[in-house]
Amino acid sequence: MNIQFRPKLLDTLRGYERAAFTHDLSAGITVGVLALPLAMAFAIASGLSPTAGIWTAIVAGFLIAALGGSRVQIGGPTGAFIPIIYAIVADYGVQNLLIATMMSGVMLFAMGAFRLGNMIRFIPLSVVIGFTNGIAVVIFLSQIKDFLGLRIEHLPGEFFGKMKALTAALPTLDLPTVLLAIASLAVLLGWNRQAVRTPWMRRLPGPLAVLILATAVNALLDLPVETIGSRFGGIPQEVPAFGLPELTLGTLGKLIAPALTIALLGAIESLLSARVADSQIDDRHDPNQELMAQGIANVAAPLFGGFAATGAIARTATNIRTGGRTPVAGVIHSVVLLAVVLALAPLASAIPLATLSAIVVIVAVNMGEWHAFAPSELARYSLQYRAILLGTFVVTVVFDLTLAVELGMVLASLFFIYRMSDLTRIERIPLEDHYGVEALSREDGTPRILAYSMFGSLFFGAANKLENLLLMQHGHPDVVILDLAKVINIDTTGLDILQTLHRNLQKRGAHLILCGLNAQPESLVSRSGFQDRLGSGNVTANITDALLRAQWLSGKSPEVSYA
Repeated sequence: MNIQFRPKLLDTLRGYERAAFTHDLSAGITVGVLALPLAMAFAIASGLSPTAGIWTAIVAGFLIAALGGSRVQIGGPTGAFIPIIYAIVADYGVQNLLIATMMSGVMLFAMGAFRLGNMIRFIPLSVVIGFTNGIAVVIFLSQIKDFLGLRIEHLPGEFFGKMKALTAALPTLDLPTVLLAIASLAVLLGWNRQAVRTPWMRRLPGPLAVLILATAVNALLDLPVETIGSRFGGIPQEVPAFGLPELTLGTLGKLIAPALTIALLGAIESLLSARVADSQIDDRHDPNQELMAQGIANVAAPLFGGFAATGAIARTATNIRTGGRTPVAGVIHSVVLLAVVLALAPLASAIPLATLSAIVVIVAVNMGEWHAFAPSELARYSLQYRAILLGTFVVTVVFDLTLAVELGMVLASLFFIYRMSDLTRIERIPLEDHYGVEALSREDGTPRILAYSMFGSLFFGAANKLENLLLMQHGHPDVVILDLAKVINIDTTGLDILQTLHRNLQKRGAHLILCGLNAQPESLVSRSGFQDRLGSGNVTANITDALLRAQWLSGKSPEVSYA
C-alpha cells in the first residue's frame, strides 16, 4: 500500500493572494452562519443535543477543509445521516454512537488509503436516487413530532412503530407550535424565493434569517412553545471536554454494521458533493484524499462530543456561490462557528424547536429528486431501472438504508448480469458458402469442420450460450473453430466451459481451435495452461489461419481462402 496523503490546501496556498483571501473570507462567514441553524437542527432531529451538531460542524468542518481533496468542500452534519444516527442512538445509546462514528472514520481512512475512492462511483444512479429520496421521506417523518408539537416521550426509529406513535399522539397537537412552524416555513420559503432577486438578502441565508426572526418573536412574546432551553438547557458557552468514549471489545462487534453504514453513506455523499462542486468550479477533486480527510474528521469529532460528518452539498454550493475557491473558506467557516458559540451561546436558549423543525423539513424536500418519480419520467426508462429505483426507495423508508443499498446493488448486479448475458451470443459461420459443401463434409455428408463466432463476454452468466456446442447438435466434426475476435472478456467459468468442450472433443479424437483472442482472453488462456493443452498451433491470430490449421488437422488442404 502506497499512501499518498496530500491535502488540496497545500496546492492552493501556493501563490495565494489577498484577493483570494477576501473572497474566501466572505464565503467562510456566510457558510459559517448558515451552518449554525442546520447543525443544531440536524442534531436535534437525530436525537442528540444541539451542542453535538455545532461541535461536529466546528471540528469536522475544519479537518475536512484543511485535509480534504476538494478545493471547496464544506463538511459537517447533514440531513442524510438523520435516520441512521437516530436509529443508532435509539438502539445503542449516545456513547455507542460516538464509538461507531470513530470506527466509521477508521473505515473511511482505510478506503482512501487503499485508493478505493473511485469505486464509490460504481453505485448506479437508480440506487443513489432511490435511497436519497427515501432518506428525505424518513427525515420528513421524523420532524412531524416537533412540527406539530406532539407529546411523545420516545419516538421509535422503526417505520411502523413511528407511524403508530405519531397517529396515537395526534390528539396532543399543540396549536401555538403548529402556527409557529407554519409561519417559519412560510418565511423561509418566501425569503429563499425573494433572495434570488434581492442581492442583500442573498448575504443572509434563509435558515439563519428565519431563526433570528422566530427567536426574537419568541423572546418578546414568550410563546408557549418548546425551545432549546426548555428541552436541552441551552448551549454551553465553552469548549467541550476532550475525552474518549467508553470502549469494550464486546461493544466493537455489535457496532461494526452501524459503523459500516455511516462510512458508506459518508463516502457516497461526500464524493457526490465533491463531484457536483467540480462541475461548478472547473476543477477535479482527489477522491482518496477526500475519504482520508473524512475518516480523520469522523475520528476526531466524537472526542469533542460530535457525531458523524460528511461533505454537505448545500453548504458547499453556498460556499461556491459566495466566492469561496480554496479550502481556506472552509477553515474560516469553522472559526466563525466557534466564535459564534463562544460569544452568543446564551441567546440560543430561546430558539423554538418548531422553527428548527421547519428548516429540516425544507432540507428534506430540497434533497429529494422528486421528478424522478413522475410517471412520464419513469416511463422513459427500463423495467429494471424502475424496479431498482422504487425497490431501494421503499426499503429505505420502511426498513433501513443499509438493507436498501444492499438490495439496490444486488438488483443492479443481477440485471446487469442478465443484460450482459442477453447481449452475448454465438453464431455458426456458414463455411460452406465459401468452400462448398463437398470440401467441408465427409462422404456420408456430415461436417468435418464447424466454425462459430462469439460476441460479447464469456462469463458465468453467459456460459449456457455454449451448451449447444457441448451437445454437438450440428453433428460430430473433426475440428471445431471458435472465433473469439469479438469477445472482450472471459472469466474462469467461461474458461472452464471451453476446457469442457475441449475434453469432449478429445474423447472423440476431434480438435478445438481458438482464434482472434483479445488481450484479456489471451492472457487467461495462456496463464491457465489451457493454451498448452490445446497445442500452440490450435490458437491462431485470425479465422483464415484457423481454417488452414483445421484443413491440415482433418487431412485436407483448402482450395479457397476464407473471405
